Amino acid sequence: MTRAPYLTSRLQGFGTTIFAEMSALAVATSSVNLGQGFPDYPGPPEVLDVARAAIGTAADQYPPGPGTPELRAAIAAHVQRFRAVGYDPADEVLVTAGATEALSGALLALLDTGDEVVLFEPMYDCYAGGIAMAGGVARPVPLRPPPDGAGPWTFDPAEVRAAITPRAKVLLLNTPHNPTGKVFTDEELRFLADLALAHGLIVLTDEVYEHLVFSGTVHRSIAAIPGMWERTLVVGSAGKTFNVTGWKVGWICGPAPLVSAVRTAKQFLTYVNGGPFQPAVAAGLALPDSYFEHAARDLEYRRDVLVQGLTEGGLPVISPEATYFATVDVRPVQPDGDGLAFCRSLPERAGVVAVPTVVFYDPAHAHLGRHLVRFAFCKRDEVLAEAVERLRRLA
Repeated sequence: MTRAPYLTSRLQGFGTTIFAEMSALAVATSSVNLGQGFPDYPGPPEVLDVARAAIGTAADQYPPGPGTPELRAAIAAHVQRFRAVGYDPADEVLVTAGATEALSGALLALLDTGDEVVLFEPMYDCYAGGIAMAGGVARPVPLRPPPDGAGPWTFDPAEVRAAITPRAKVLLLNTPHNPTGKVFTDEELRFLADLALAHGLIVLTDEVYEHLVFSGTVHRSIAAIPGMWERTLVVGSAGKTFNVTGWKVGWICGPAPLVSAVRTAKQFLTYVNGGPFQPAVAAGLALPDSYFEHAARDLEYRRDVLVQGLTEGGLPVISPEATYFATVDVRPVQPDGDGLAFCRSLPERAGVVAVPTVVFYDPAHAHLGRHLVRFAFCKRDEVLAEAVERLRRLA
């Protein structure tokens, strides 16, 4: 591999993300972009109106370092309401520049050079980068799709146990999971909790898709399992729940000593962010249950529309239990099983852009995701309809 000039050794191998390449390809070919996971329809007016009203007021200036008291109280109340987990907003809740900063701040705060992080792959791409910047070592464990495409992704418990060495310090969990759409079951969470307790691991759990869970599936936080609150940091975000991914307002909750450690690192990253958006997010978190239920059912409908189109285009779908994304096996229409080549040719073949799942794997395990591709369905009705019509050309 050619070494990138000036770039620290910790980040050698981390180039421009696949999302930039695919988005540029979508523009160049006038394709429907189902690659990057952001909605193209607005959030609830009850949230947007509060942000509009806050602009031009004192909210434009620096908020308190940990976040406004109003937002921290709203986060604590929201987590108690939906997850039955209690946090003191004074010192157990920290507002961050999106979930990405919460995760990066936690890794920078917790890891010494050589400390290991056990996590599942395919994985959201910021995890590997955050671990590398902190001087840590990723120990990925593969999730495997169901052999017949029906049912959830699973992992081998023996592989998780084998990944935990004496250098392991953090278990990084993502549920609901990007990019697979898997929601970890109660049994799986208890297994992981037992391992964390037995090995003294800190658990960092990314739950940004907590409300985007589909019928027949329930999301629970590992922090609610007895014995886990004391060693778990829970990451959340307003972006996915309220269709405001550009606001970059996230949070991390946990016992005061862990949150204090993250705050120490976070203060030297963005310090603060999103002043006018913080009261708006607080208002959103207090919306009635019906809002969150409708958001999930609306997205489930969009999932079903895209799944039908992909199926009619000859692409078997591993139907997700949550999130914005559907994964397909491209081998029926790409005989060599090269998902990256498929994605690069798809704009010309069908006028649609997707993302190859292989980019979410550690290079040593890339073969596991080579034949898989991720499509986002968090798009307007007319966009999905056009994408479905174009995907039918593959059949």
